[in-house]
Amino acid sequence: MFKKVDKNSNRVKRHLRVRKKVSGTPERPRLSVYRSEKNIYAQIIDDVNAVTLVSASTLDKDLNLKVGGNKEAAKLVGELIAKRAVDKGITEVVFDRGGYVYHGRVQVLADSAREAGLKF
Repeated sequence: MFKKVDKNSNRVKRHLRVRKKVSGTPERPRLSVYRSEKNIYAQIIDDVNAVTLVSASTLDKDLNLKVGGNKEAAKLVGELIAKRAVDKGITEVVFDRGGYVYHGRVQVLADSAREAGLKF
């Protein structure tokens, strides 16, 4: 009898392994990505003070999207998170892909954030 692989628990294990080494500081906070089936979320987090500095997602009223689970939506979220971060004076971040493969929507979000002014 075969057991079905729980992909999310494997992702959480990968994420925890990465989080042992990747941490956000006030000088260089962490850009964390969460990807669900229908939406994508991004936060810039200062782990030392345990506070979220900036956030953006496909559910934001600023984006006014009908579909949030595609690459075009991820590109808009990347641009929005970078714009909000630069407005707050944050230019350098550490990228935390959240245990996801650096491919598809996660890669598009990261690339658009880089183009909009974030360095990582």
